[in-house]
Amino acid sequence: MFKLLGILWNSFKMALQELKVNKLRTFLSLFGITIGIFCIIGVLATIDSLKRYTKNKMQSIGAKVVWIDKWNYADGADGPDFPWWKYYKRPANKYADVAFLKSNSHQSENIALFLQSRSMSVDYESTTLQNISFYSVTNDFEKIQDLKIQEGRYISESEFSDGSGVCVIGYKNAETLFGKPELAVGKRISINGKKMTIVGLIESQGSGGFGYDFDHCVLVSYNFFATMFKADNVDRNYIIVQAKEGVQIEGLIDELKGNMRQLRKLSPQQEDNFTVNDVSKFFGTIIDGFLEKLNLGGWAIAGLSLVVGAFGVANIMFVTVRERTSQIGLKKAIGAKKKTILTEFLLESAFLCIIGGLVGLFFVWILTLALSSILPFPIFIAPNIIGLALSLCTVLGVLSGIIPATIAARMDPVVAIRTK
Repeated sequence: MFKLLGILWNSFKMALQELKVNKLRTFLSLFGITIGIFCIIGVLATIDSLKRYTKNKMQSIGAKVVWIDKWNYADGADGPDFPWWKYYKRPANKYADVAFLKSNSHQSENIALFLQSRSMSVDYESTTLQNISFYSVTNDFEKIQDLKIQEGRYISESEFSDGSGVCVIGYKNAETLFGKPELAVGKRISINGKKMTIVGLIESQGSGGFGYDFDHCVLVSYNFFATMFKADNVDRNYIIVQAKEGVQIEGLIDELKGNMRQLRKLSPQQEDNFTVNDVSKFFGTIIDGFLEKLNLGGWAIAGLSLVVGAFGVANIMFVTVRERTSQIGLKKAIGAKKKTILTEFLLESAFLCIIGGLVGLFFVWILTLALSSILPFPIFIAPNIIGLALSLCTVLGVLSGIIPATIAARMDPVVAIRTK
């Protein structure tokens, strides 16, 4: 045990001495390792942080939900062959559809209608705010979504039923209109000449959410919205259905398809004029595809850099073996075994790679601080990623030093001592 610790300590000192004596040569050789670790750990840390962020943001869509829409999200919207006209001609969802589905769907927990008119203007006294998102929902919406009210309250059941002129407002909109978002509650604003009273302030969601932009919205009840717009004359119109506990999404989709066909009075020969979209699966597919490409790109760049770095470390070890030939001969002459010499040089090579990797990790840490202030989600380096980086460096160091270490271990002590 003590012998192994001695070998480890000696190898570590020799690695530091190599770094100290031949600064430029060692720096240039380790630069590839540093860049390689910087690339792969930077990509892995970003992907890991993005996965955590998207997992949290998916809560804003709702757990185990599907959207009934005229558009099929899985078809995409690219290329000349996209059948956009077929989808465009499909009928819009109506308020009465929600009541029908609630009565006939036995696998759903909550059902809400969601409408949106984009690029609206909101007026408060002499201030006009352009390009807000004007949301209209029915009363189950809050039960499905992760919608937190920071100040005031949400729209009440009676206000939903009566179509009262009340709303809740997004944090950024309130900040722009009133300076301090907390001052929004109780204020009177107007959209398209319709007056409404702000009863609640939505907690800041941050940018980059899926499906909704609550920070820049004004949210009202459907019955109030219907006094201004028709359901087939909005930018977005879909019914959100949340599955009951223990119900599989596939089973809910099948049930809803049957209900919708009955509601739309479609014969067996007619195709669906609606789509029941599994939203979590849709967004998950997009995110996974993007992360996979990012991951492959990171590994490709890192792999090239690590290979270059490995050749650099191998070069250092070849030179080191040549410079220490007489020392190696002396060690072997006084009883050092081949495996001891081999272990010392392999450990020294590994330590050199670890030093280069630690520098790369330091640069990644600096990058995370910079990107976290720009990106909509914080980036951090998980312990398992740090462990992966050090493991890569160790393996790369051993592979880089195996040939020079073997040459050193096989030297004839007499010939080695005589070498100058």
